Amino acid sequence: MTTDDISGMGPLVARLSRGGQRLRHADRTHPWVLDTAVVVLVFLMFCLPDLFHGRVDDGDGDGPRRFRLAFTQLPVAGMLALQAGLVLPLLWRRRKPLVAFTAITAVFVLQWSLGAALRADVALFIALYSLALHGWLRQLPWACAATVGAMALVAVRVSSAVSVWDALFFLLSTATAALALGLMVRIRRAQLAGLRERAARLEIERDQRSRLATATERTRVAREMHDIVGHNLSVIITLADAGAYATDIAPERGKEALQLIGDTGRQALGELRRVLGVLREAADGPKGGPELSPQPGIADIEALCAKVRAAGREVVYRTSGDVDALDSGMQLTVYRIVQEALTNTLKHADTDTLVRLAIVEKDARLTVRVHDTGPATPSGPPNEEGHGLVGMRERAALYGGTVSAGPTGGGGWSVEAVLDLTPQGGDR
Repeated sequence: MTTDDISGMGPLVARLSRGGQRLRHADRTHPWVLDTAVVVLVFLMFCLPDLFHGRVDDGDGDGPRRFRLAFTQLPVAGMLALQAGLVLPLLWRRRKPLVAFTAITAVFVLQWSLGAALRADVALFIALYSLALHGWLRQLPWACAATVGAMALVAVRVSSAVSVWDALFFLLSTATAALALGLMVRIRRAQLAGLRERAARLEIERDQRSRLATATERTRVAREMHDIVGHNLSVIITLADAGAYATDIAPERGKEALQLIGDTGRQALGELRRVLGVLREAADGPKGGPELSPQPGIADIEALCAKVRAAGREVVYRTSGDVDALDSGMQLTVYRIVQEALTNTLKHADTDTLVRLAIVEKDARLTVRVHDTGPATPSGPPNEEGHGLVGMRERAALYGGTVSAGPTGGGGWSVEAVLDLTPQGGDR
């Protein structure tokens, strides 16, 4: 077969495949239709010829005379009864294959015990095929033993015309072919079912991974939004209160507060645009994408402290070690932890609060300490952690770190985060 012949079979194979799918769908919808069609087909192909030839004389029959004389000539009524016993159980060949096989085998043995030969005996092989395809596998040994016994009976009955061993070889070969075909189709269906199940499972896993990635991204964005909005709004509210108080006493201080509010608002808007910009898809390629500014790091903490000082808190900030050499992800984590801790100070502490901020890098560990002299118990519902503390702990956990927060013995509130600087998979 040439390549052109193979390529020309593509539409034919596609049509056959679609036809098979429609047939399977119709069978699932109306299962009795196919079983009835099988019974009608067996009757037309194998029962009618027996009824027709049964009415002619032996001299006009088919086959050698000695072969015809070896069998009993049945009346039409008896022949119809045996044919019905052989063919009608095929209606249950898929729902109750063992029952159908047992009934057909019993009629088959009765028929050959009477010495009659019918073309409808092919129903036994169809029943064996159906049992191998639809029945329990543990039932097959018994069915095979019954088949061998029935075939032996046939071989003995036809021994006057055919050698017993030749008859057994032909009959058992046919039975083996029916059994093998049923098992082959069963295995093929099991493989296809396994492939469909695996495809469905992979699709579910893909959807779950997509939903998990979406939830993770939403959590990340919500954490960033909380850090940005929470801190900057706290600064803006504090500056607005201070500006309103200073308007009548020192108008220049009120003007300065308004300017700081504008700067803080613009900075918050820029950070929000940066965070939300990464969620948009670039419609026109790289040129159409959002313009992103660098993520804040440890170098930006000084400006963060300056905004807190402008809001009326005194901040003492110091660093120790080579903190500027940390990677950008670690620096962003430190910045957000410090930002959240200072935001809590603005929310819960008075204007005369002293905040001590220290970032220490030592022995492959980075320690961030934020201590203020404000109230030891922050305002809010008791025994309830805010989103800020949860966010700090989630960020620290990404670097194998921990965050602890609570009142100090000498008064005030303290937040301490310890991050692991050891590279994953190797020594520092």
